[in-house]
Amino acid sequence: MRYIILIALVFFAFAEVNAQDLASYIQEAEKNNPEIQAFELRYNIAEEKVNEVNSLPNTEFNFGVMAIAPEMDMPMEQFSASVMQMLPWFGTISARENYASSMAEAQFVDIAIAKRKLSLSVSQSYYKLYAIRAKQLILDENIELLQTYERLALTSLEVGKASAVDVLRLQIRQNELVQQKEVLEQGFQAEQTLFNNLLNREENMSVDVVEEMMIPDVDPLVLNENLQINPELIKYDKLYESVEQSELLNQKESGPMVGFGVQYINQENSPMITSSFKDMVMPMVSISIPIFNNKYKSVTRQNELKQLEIKFQKEDRLNKLETLLAQGLYNRNATRIKFNVQTDNLKQAIDAEEILMKNYETGTIDFNDVLDVQELQLKFQINLIDSIKEYFTEYALINYLTR
Repeated sequence: MRYIILIALVFFAFAEVNAQDLASYIQEAEKNNPEIQAFELRYNIAEEKVNEVNSLPNTEFNFGVMAIAPEMDMPMEQFSASVMQMLPWFGTISARENYASSMAEAQFVDIAIAKRKLSLSVSQSYYKLYAIRAKQLILDENIELLQTYERLALTSLEVGKASAVDVLRLQIRQNELVQQKEVLEQGFQAEQTLFNNLLNREENMSVDVVEEMMIPDVDPLVLNENLQINPELIKYDKLYESVEQSELLNQKESGPMVGFGVQYINQENSPMITSSFKDMVMPMVSISIPIFNNKYKSVTRQNELKQLEIKFQKEDRLNKLETLLAQGLYNRNATRIKFNVQTDNLKQAIDAEEILMKNYETGTIDFNDVLDVQELQLKFQINLIDSIKEYFTEYALINYLTR
């Protein structure tokens, strides 16, 4: 029965249960993580910027009063009032809106990047917690196994087929495994704190992880082309588009501005003018022309340089992501090889243990060999757990890059 349990630890299917539990933790992290909340607020600010730019320049109001009347016989104005509204060139406001919208889209991509990175961190921490718990279970089983060996050694000691040293060695080995388990518990608490911080909740909250995990028989297909849809690269596309919109806005702002207004002049009563012409109303038109437009030419050149910079930044990031993907695929494949070898080694170690037990039935058993086989079994079991953890850690990285 014990052999079935050992094999089950390695080969028991976990995929659906694990995926559901891990997904719920990721959702909780995305909901509570302050970094993502900050990115979402930044996006909301960028969206509100669209409303800010969708407005006309300030309306100008002027009012003047004759404070000291000159000593003249000519009629003088008592006060004047005017209003003027400047209007940007056709399409300028739309260009501003498009530019603000493009910047908001770039901010939205930041949210997707932050969620992906958070999902990767939560997944990797989860797999570390799984590995620690799985190792503790393995240690419990091995401690129980050593206790069984100890009882056999005590029985053999009574009939003179074992020495007290054999019993002491078995007890010492049990103490070592208990120590390893306690050290692992400290590691679990530390990793659990990190995990809870990722979810932005109380550090001492318990984290439930699955007990069994399994490397799938076939690796999911990974296409390098999928790197192109990674938000880290899409971010550069959005930035490039925002510079394009910035240049369109610059071209519009380099055009003239036209103003329309009206002025009212109130004159004092005088016999020199008839009452019909005492007050005057003058419609006004104003135009602002950027004759010296070196500023706009400079902005155009800056935008061209920005686009080149973004292009090179994207190429550099793509190269780095391709390197990460190639390394992740290599590590995943290497881990599968290690997993298969350790599985075969564990089976052989179990076979060796069965041979030792048969020898005990015949009255001969070497407890040094028993300890050697037990250490080998534990080594292979620990290696299997590490292989599983490494496989899914690399798988999480590949998902981050290509899904």
